[in-house]
Amino acid sequence: MTPTPTVELPTRLRAALIAAGFTYRQVAEVLGGSAHDALGRNETTPALRRTTGGSPVETLIRLFLLQTAVSLDAAEAALPGLVDRMAVEGLLDQSVGEVAARLDVRPYAVGDGDGDDDLWVLSDLTPGLDGGPQRVGADHVLGISPASTSLAQLTIRDRAATALDLGTGCGVQALHLARHCDRVVATDVNPRALWMTRFNLQLNDLGRGVEVRDGSFFEPVREERFDLLVTNPPFVISPGDGERLVYRDSGLPGDRVVEDIVRAAPDHLTEGGWCQVLANWVIADGQPWEDRLGRWIAADCDAFVVQREVLDPAAYVELWLKDAGQHGASDYLVRYDTWLSWLEEQRVAGIGFGWINLRRRPASAAGSGACTFLDWPYEVEQPVAPAVREWGDAVGLAVDADLRLRARPDVRQETVGPVGAEDPEVIVLRQQRGLRRARQVDTVEAALVGACDGELTVGQILDAVAQLLGRDPAATRDTYLPVVRELVVEGFLTAAAG
Repeated sequence: MTPTPTVELPTRLRAALIAAGFTYRQVAEVLGGSAHDALGRNETTPALRRTTGGSPVETLIRLFLLQTAVSLDAAEAALPGLVDRMAVEGLLDQSVGEVAARLDVRPYAVGDGDGDDDLWVLSDLTPGLDGGPQRVGADHVLGISPASTSLAQLTIRDRAATALDLGTGCGVQALHLARHCDRVVATDVNPRALWMTRFNLQLNDLGRGVEVRDGSFFEPVREERFDLLVTNPPFVISPGDGERLVYRDSGLPGDRVVEDIVRAAPDHLTEGGWCQVLANWVIADGQPWEDRLGRWIAADCDAFVVQREVLDPAAYVELWLKDAGQHGASDYLVRYDTWLSWLEEQRVAGIGFGWINLRRRPASAAGSGACTFLDWPYEVEQPVAPAVREWGDAVGLAVDADLRLRARPDVRQETVGPVGAEDPEVIVLRQQRGLRRARQVDTVEAALVGACDGELTVGQILDAVAQLLGRDPAATRDTYLPVVRELVVEGFLTAAAG
């Protein structure tokens, strides 16, 4: 049953949380590193040992984060005048002398470029604490998760007029978008999720300019276009039948839900608008993953797709059966075998996880969109959104011999070879920031990047390098101008200011 809190409850709760010091930083300080890390692994014992003092912030940690009953007196001290109201309206359970949480209220530190702010997120309780029951209801509303924070770090934070949070869940992305977009629409098919999103917007005083709509995928926004579209859809790849958890299962077979979103998104983007998707996709037997995904992308879109991880089918099935609390259940082996058999029938060799970034090209732009597919499971700088934005700028840059470029200041050159050798066997350029990409280069490329300081044109540098190495200047230009464009798109070189 979906609770129906009164309008003033989120505002009063926010005031109580602030007064108690129930913020992300304060909670981390109270718990300390070890207990905080253990809680991230769903283990509460270290945190319970750190929260015995009875202060309001300790009471709220025990009540909401550790899912431990607290005394009525402690609860009323931490939530003055709110305990009875929160119990009536479905946020707390109250018994003789004790109070327990029915929903999770969790502090969340947000930094979108204008400094960090403290927010709070209401969601369903985290299942599986201390090895307890993992099973959740079909309409379970997930709270702050690695997926939601990954999408938040991926999302470009330019000021925008309009934004769409497709499949909002408890509203984490909508909270971010409301900070830098004039108008936000958040959609979902789960009534409990819509209620929690509205609550969280009020709780954080971010409801102005945000409209919450009921409906599946793009149905609630027919004929509407947005400057920014973000989504963490229910992307789990399965046969699309059987028990369905709304937050992760679309009801469509395979990766059809991601394909449908990618194909439909351009019709809902303004010119220059971005769509950013956190997704899983099928890696079909005998077919490069980028070829398959490339067929989904419209010709009038630029696309930057990064594959961050690949799981084999067995590991994938195990992951999501455990997520649903099925591990150890009486029908676990049957479910495992059925799902794995279906993946084998579909000739699924693996499942990729990563980011799909689309940008709708202006109608005036010539030619088809630029597409980059990157298999990059390595560590990246977070938030990674600036690197995505830089890629968008780079693919729109006209690279020719008259262009002046600069080497990015974080790029370092590494050489490999015998000690004392005149020439290295291998030269690698490595970024220290952003995606932290690496590229093996030859002597000409290394010399070019080293000379790019914004003073000389690309043509002048290539001519000088050709003369130094005893090569034909015209042939050197023909060979390396395409390479220069690659170095720009990959982020090793950037346009010189002015």
